[in-house]
Amino acid sequence: MNTTNTRHTSTKTSRNKVLGAIVVAFGVFALVVAAGVTTGFNTKQEVVLSGRTMGTTYHIKAVVSGKMSADALSLAVTRRLEALNRSMSVYDPDSEISRFNRAGKGVAVPVSEDLLTVFSVGTRVHSLTEGAWDATVGPLVTLWGFGPGKIEDRFPREDEVARALARVGFTAVSRKGDGALAKDRDGLFLDFGSIAKGYGVDAVAALLREKKISHFLVEIGGEVYCEGHRLDGKPWRVGINTPRRGAMVGDLFQVRTLQGQALATSGDYRNYRNVGGRIWTHVIDPRTGYPVENGVTSASVLADSTVFADGLATALMVMGPAKGIALVDRLDGVECLLIVRKPDGTLEVSASKGWVERSR
Repeated sequence: MNTTNTRHTSTKTSRNKVLGAIVVAFGVFALVVAAGVTTGFNTKQEVVLSGRTMGTTYHIKAVVSGKMSADALSLAVTRRLEALNRSMSVYDPDSEISRFNRAGKGVAVPVSEDLLTVFSVGTRVHSLTEGAWDATVGPLVTLWGFGPGKIEDRFPREDEVARALARVGFTAVSRKGDGALAKDRDGLFLDFGSIAKGYGVDAVAALLREKKISHFLVEIGGEVYCEGHRLDGKPWRVGINTPRRGAMVGDLFQVRTLQGQALATSGDYRNYRNVGGRIWTHVIDPRTGYPVENGVTSASVLADSTVFADGLATALMVMGPAKGIALVDRLDGVECLLIVRKPDGTLEVSASKGWVERSR
């Protein structure tokens, strides 16, 4: 998705963001304060923050009073994102999720409220989608050549798929006591890459509200939440990328306005393999162990929560148009747009009942 009021354009390109989604936050942050406007005795200015987190980029625009320190706001955002990485980075051996993944069967591992919240949202998405979303799908993603390590130029054997599938099962993870998680199967590991960025967006949005900021846009890795309006009083506008292989990231399929809403998009058109003329994408069905072939090339979800929209967009890629839209039409305050690639290469749109009505 592209925030049309910035230079940045990004689209989620990983089905589940498994094994490559979360790394320790780093870096140099670009900070720009736009020219302000004065209304009475109040000066408003737009603070723009950008940097890297969770293996991707983030961009924030916030309309603040002239009294607020842009440097202080940048520091607060940086610390919040670093805390999330310390909780959910599978690349940090000391993170909470890494400690859980190393733990044996039945061991209760204390975790933060952040990780418990993400686990709770994941449990809901897993249940609603009948397992189409699964945070333990990593062994299958790796088997099909989209994880770390050496990639073999061949189609996986049926027995290999079966062995990897035996290590998948989100229901084998449960909450223990007030603040711990445990697994009831050895060899199971969690990776919340498919919803962690959405949670990061929500966490930063909550931080901005705590600082009495009412007008902002927060985007991490293509997942975005907007509240209020821009400095000039106009609504925030975001774009959904055209899902074609080789398309420029600035090629927009649809542009929308957002106010008090999240928009998350998943796609299959930038991450795929071609082995001997046979093409398959990184969208793996965690229930069957095989890449999906339902034609869905992009799934966008509107919701009040970015973390929920993020997870559901991933699941809709697996579920397909009929089941996916039927589910969304049963959910209050949630809408979706699915783009299907036909055999001749043309794109066909399927949307939930309120997709147009929710556009503002």
